[in-house]
Amino acid sequence: MVAGATTAPLSVEWDADHAVTELYREHYRPLVRLAALLVRDHATAEEVVQDAFVAMHNAWRRLRDPNKALSYLRQAVVNKARSVLRHRAVVEKHAPKALPDAPSAEHGAMNLLEREAVIRALRKLPTRQREAIVLRYYGDLSEAQIADAMGISRGAVKSHTSRGISALRSVLEQTT
Repeated sequence: MVAGATTAPLSVEWDADHAVTELYREHYRPLVRLAALLVRDHATAEEVVQDAFVAMHNAWRRLRDPNKALSYLRQAVVNKARSVLRHRAVVEKHAPKALPDAPSAEHGAMNLLEREAVIRALRKLPTRQREAIVLRYYGDLSEAQIADAMGISRGAVKSHTSRGISALRSVLEQTT
C-alpha cells in the first residue's frame, strides 16, 4: 500500500495511467507544499511536482515496487527542486549587473544652479528667518529643538519659518 494512501495497494497489474491518476488525486497538494517550501515559489513548485508525476508515469514499468511510488515521487520532487535551485544560483551568478542610474550632466548642472539660487536667496533673508529655515529643512530639527537652539518660543519659530519661506518663494520666483 502507498504510504499514507487510503486506496487499495498499487499492484503491478495497474496500468500507469490509473496508478498515476490515483497518486495525483491523493498526493498532489502535499507534494506541491513540499516543493514550495524547497523552491520558495508556488508556480515553480507546481511545475516541479508535475515534472515528477510525468517522470514517474514514464518510469512506471521500471518501478521495482509500485507500492513505493509515493516515495519515488517525493524523491523526484526533492531532486527536481534541487535542480531548480542550482539553476537559479547559476542564473543569478551570471546575470548582467544593472548599471547605476547616473544623472545626465545637464541634470547635475541644473541641480547646482538651483542649489546656488537657494543659497543666494537664503543669504538675503533676515538672520532669524534664515536660521529657522536652515535648522528646520537642512538640520531636520523639530520646532521645539529649533526654539531651544535659537533661544526663542515655538510660536516665534513658526513665525520666522513661515515668513522666511514666503520671502524665499518670492526671491526664487523672481530669478526664474
